[in-house]
Amino acid sequence: MRVLMLDAPKEMLDERRRLGQDGRDEMWEGLAQARGLVPHYETGLFDDEANYRVPDLLFCLPEHLSERGAEGAELVVDLRSPDDESYAKLDFYAAKGVREVLVLHSKDRRFELFRFVDGRTTLMSTDASGAVDSHVLGIRSATVADKLRITWAEGATDI
Repeated sequence: MRVLMLDAPKEMLDERRRLGQDGRDEMWEGLAQARGLVPHYETGLFDDEANYRVPDLLFCLPEHLSERGAEGAELVVDLRSPDDESYAKLDFYAAKGVREVLVLHSKDRRFELFRFVDGRTTLMSTDASGAVDSHVLGIRSATVADKLRITWAEGATDI
């Protein structure tokens, strides 16, 4: 049975999280929307008609949107698979003014967060607890017991 709930009560979501029942729940736009960002799945990030990339997920400001996709982004997420070109896209993302790129390795639940500052691409190091912060979404990511743990001010989830 499929169920769609457009406005789930906060108490219900809190209870599902407390009981560990939210592992397969979907939440659309919550963190991004709170920061004024619009999430897009497999949408092109364009420089021009002959030069664009299609990340797995991007978060952009409303003014970045265009008829063809997005002209800019704050955060790009690429799911890494063998022989893909996630790393080859980093210079393009930096040139487009993307603030952060999160590369997820699905096989072992590892992640890498790249931040672009003053034209430089920097791989962010994890802290002593093995976590790294995304400034764009306000989340912490860590690999814990072969799962990707994402935490934010109101909660956490393991993927």
